[in-house]
Amino acid sequence: MKLSQADIDQFNSEGYLIARGALHNSDLAPVIAEYEAYIDRRAEELAVQGHIKQTYANESFDRRLVGICQEYGDIYGELDIMHFRGRACFEFLSNPNLLDLVEGLVGPEITCSPIQHVRPKLPAGMTPGGRDAHEVPWHQDAGVTWEEADPYFILTVWLPLTAATEENGCLEIIPRTHGRGLWEHQSRRGFGTTIVEEAMPEEEGKMLPMEKGDVLLMHKEIPHRSRGNFSDGIRWSMDLRYQKTGTPTGRPMQPDFPVRSASDPDSVLTDHEEWCRRWIEALASPPARSLHRWQPV
Repeated sequence: MKLSQADIDQFNSEGYLIARGALHNSDLAPVIAEYEAYIDRRAEELAVQGHIKQTYANESFDRRLVGICQEYGDIYGELDIMHFRGRACFEFLSNPNLLDLVEGLVGPEITCSPIQHVRPKLPAGMTPGGRDAHEVPWHQDAGVTWEEADPYFILTVWLPLTAATEENGCLEIIPRTHGRGLWEHQSRRGFGTTIVEEAMPEEEGKMLPMEKGDVLLMHKEIPHRSRGNFSDGIRWSMDLRYQKTGTPTGRPMQPDFPVRSASDPDSVLTDHEEWCRRWIEALASPPARSLHRWQPV
C-alpha cells in the first residue's frame, strides 16, 4: 500500500496517519510465529527447571505470557528486539509493504533507526519489577534522542500484533501539535521520559484503537501516551523509527542500517547475523552518557 497525496496531506496537517489494514496476516505471521516458538521453548525449559508449574501450552498468543510471567517474570526481559534478535523480526524491519508506507513520507533512501521495540504489554500490575513498563506518560519521541537528531525528520511507526483497545492500553495522542518543536521533558524515576506539566498543550487527547494489520505513522513531535492494560490479555505491539539515510538517529551508539535505497541497493543490510553482531557489540559497551537527554529527577 502506497500513500496517496491525501494521506500525505493528512499526515502533514494532523501529525499522524493510521493506514488501516495496510499489513496482511502474511506480513505479521512470521514475527508472531517466531515469538510463539521462542515462548514455547522457554516454557518447556522453565518447567523442566522447576521455575513454572505448567507451560500454559493451551493459551493463545495474547494470553500465554500472562501465566508464565505470574510464575517467572525474568522471561519478560528477553523479548525486546535487541535482546531477542529473531530473524523474522529483522526481516520485518525491511518488509516491503511497510516500507511502501514509509517511503511516502521519508523518501526512497530509508534507514531503520536503532529505536526498535517489540512490546508485550501485560495486564496492569503484572509487569516484573513493579511498575508497568509499557504504561507510558505523555512524551514526544523527539525527546528520547540526542540533540544531534533534532533538525531531522524521524518517522515513528507503531503497529499492533494483537488488537489495541482502550481497555488494553492503545495509544493516545494530541493531534496537530507538531511543528512547535521539542517541549521540556524530565526523566522521572519509575516513569520514564515525560513532558513537564507546565509544558503540556491545552488540546485534548485522542484515543487510537487499532486492529492487527493497521499501521500508525506519527511525527516525532506529536505528544502521546499509553495507559494501563486493564484487560486479561496482552497487547503485543511493535514500535519502530525510520528516517532518511545519512541523517543522525540520535542514538549513535546503537546500530542503524539502510533498509531501502533507490540509488545504492547494495547498501541495504540483509545479513541477519551481522545485525545481531552489531546489537551484541552495542549492548556490551554501555554509552558514556544516558540514551535520553533528560537527567533523572
